[in-house]
Amino acid sequence: MGSAEYQRPPAEIRFAGELERLRENDTGPKPPGWALSLTAAQRFIVGDDALGVRRKFVGDTALIDRALVTLATSRGLMLVGEPGTAKSLLSELIAAAVSGTSTLTIQGGAATTEDQIKYSWNYALLVSEGPSTRSLVPAPLLTGMAEGKVVRFEEITRCPLEVQDSLLSPLSDRVLAIPELSRAAAGGNGTAPSHGGQSADAMVFARDGFNIIATANTRDRGVNEMSAALKRRFNFETVFPIADFATELDLVEQEARRLLEHSGVEVAPRRDVLEVLVTVFRELRNATTAEGRAMDRLSAVMSTAEAVSVAHQVGVRGWFLRGEAGGAADIVECLAGTAAKDSPEDLARLRRYLEQQAPRRDGEQWSALHAARKLLPG
Repeated sequence: MGSAEYQRPPAEIRFAGELERLRENDTGPKPPGWALSLTAAQRFIVGDDALGVRRKFVGDTALIDRALVTLATSRGLMLVGEPGTAKSLLSELIAAAVSGTSTLTIQGGAATTEDQIKYSWNYALLVSEGPSTRSLVPAPLLTGMAEGKVVRFEEITRCPLEVQDSLLSPLSDRVLAIPELSRAAAGGNGTAPSHGGQSADAMVFARDGFNIIATANTRDRGVNEMSAALKRRFNFETVFPIADFATELDLVEQEARRLLEHSGVEVAPRRDVLEVLVTVFRELRNATTAEGRAMDRLSAVMSTAEAVSVAHQVGVRGWFLRGEAGGAADIVECLAGTAAKDSPEDLARLRRYLEQQAPRRDGEQWSALHAARKLLPG
């Protein structure tokens, strides 16, 4: 299956060649139901130059080791951290390495219901035939348990508590009950079904390889705080922002280049422009300059992922409007939409930053950034 026609193919398609090379050269012991050994799965994420496998996640290698070990046990994995720290990317990469698929995904939200997690019904067949395996429509959790695959649960704390707690039995007992099929086996007339009161299909027992990776960002984590019972069934790992400037700059350049190529932009992003962009994001995120001067903290998320998005916008603006790579003035235009998401006061904080901090820096792009401050709305 090709990936050129998709805006963002899943990891198992995007990196199919790398996964195949890792499988062919994998001599390590594999946990039951896993497609790769722990060492091969780690190399898929952190890279292996000898096999032509590139690094995909910039972070603590020890965190990846702990995450993989957790999934090889009976405990689920919970990734927490600031928005934009690549928790979802890490869960996708781990699922692709462990199970060969990352698409058994539940997107948490206020409207998420149990049938979107476990199973639902084909109502036309349900009316005509009653509850049966033909009318059953598996959701990611049921599929993952039946096939022995990793299930991803994104933004779990945005779901109501009663929805979150639907994971308790699958995580502790490794079983999912479908009571409607039990009643169908009884004939719907109150008589006892055979085999101890259960249809053979009424209980789905998890196969080897099944587990759950959940994510929660620290800004939404308290929206629907997880129950103590559910917390006990997860190991928690915190994903931190990238600490090193050069590493973050390289990542933003790499991802921006990839996105711009996909968007049809024929020029690469300028390194000096990206240096200014990453510096602005890091200082606004940390509420302090590189020289140690304190400044106002923005309430908006100024993450590496947002920096990549702004770099992409800068390149698109520059190329499609003027036929060039984009510059500091484009950064100001694109930053306005990022900084004003959560609070109108953030726009004023951004303006103060451009007025007070940009003139202190040397370089053509910093001068252009300061001159472009008047492009901010308001």
